[in-house]
Amino acid sequence: MSGQTKEENYIQLISNIRGLLHGESDFIANLANTCSLIYYSLGHHWVGFYRVIKDELVLGPFHGPVACTRIEFGKGVCGKAWEQKGTIIVNDVHQFPGHIACSELSNSEIVIPIIVKEKVLAVLDLDSVEFYTFDEIDQLYLEDICRILAESYERKFVIS
Repeated sequence: MSGQTKEENYIQLISNIRGLLHGESDFIANLANTCSLIYYSLGHHWVGFYRVIKDELVLGPFHGPVACTRIEFGKGVCGKAWEQKGTIIVNDVHQFPGHIACSELSNSEIVIPIIVKEKVLAVLDLDSVEFYTFDEIDQLYLEDICRILAESYERKFVIS
């Protein structure tokens, strides 16, 4: 994080994401570039997206070790965030009922849904090797990033 506070790092990250996504309407391209920016800016063990495809979450763009490919609605942290349409912070994934262990190195996690017109399109998932990594600052800024992605998704349906 190069001497910056967590909040300063997020402010810079969001500025970079806005610049990179400006004018681009392809949702997968925007997920991929956003994932890369988050991964290299924050340095967590795993950063990625799961897209809602019919009745399950399907792995999308990510950085980190190999991941689970499909997650059922309501299962694991990602499936629960999708079901609840809200952010979930887990300080110790080993204590989360039904946690899906894609990597044995992950110890804490945050999952944020990307919502457009009350429908979850995808979830953003970050895993850390440390316990108690994520807090309300992460939640605030990662939710903002997911809103930016939702806006980029909606842009492709705007007719000029």
